[in-house]
Amino acid sequence: MTELAALWDHPDPFTYRTRVLPEDIDGLNHTNNTVYVKWCERVAWSHSVSLGLDLERYRALDRAMAITHSEYDYLQASREGDEVVAGTWIVGWDRKLTMARRFQVIRPADGVTLLRAGMRFACIEVSSGRPRRMPEEFLTGYGPAVLADHR
Repeated sequence: MTELAALWDHPDPFTYRTRVLPEDIDGLNHTNNTVYVKWCERVAWSHSVSLGLDLERYRALDRAMAITHSEYDYLQASREGDEVVAGTWIVGWDRKLTMARRFQVIRPADGVTLLRAGMRFACIEVSSGRPRRMPEEFLTGYGPAVLADHR
């Protein structure tokens, strides 16, 4: 097994570890592309929750970070039974309205990066769906997680 720390594109990712399940496999006998999207969503949301910004907090603040753009580079296939680790970083933000995340999915058994992805988010008012400035709670919650060279 390869040491993961040396494989990440950026230091200290927030990670989500899982195994490819039979229901994740498509007609080509590899993990369906939509499963990678779910892993990215899951690791991003878990990261937000770990920062104290869960769905309950979003609702109380009437604010949320909504995806405005995403892109996925599928580099290698994974197969049923493979263990995978999805990592995420907040790589940039304007401290007002927008934030960007990067993702990487690695198969620890051989150290191969299976996917690299990125998402851009905008802060919205949940009740209206309209863009709104980030509340102070987002600045203090997300701020420490932004990569040091992007603060």
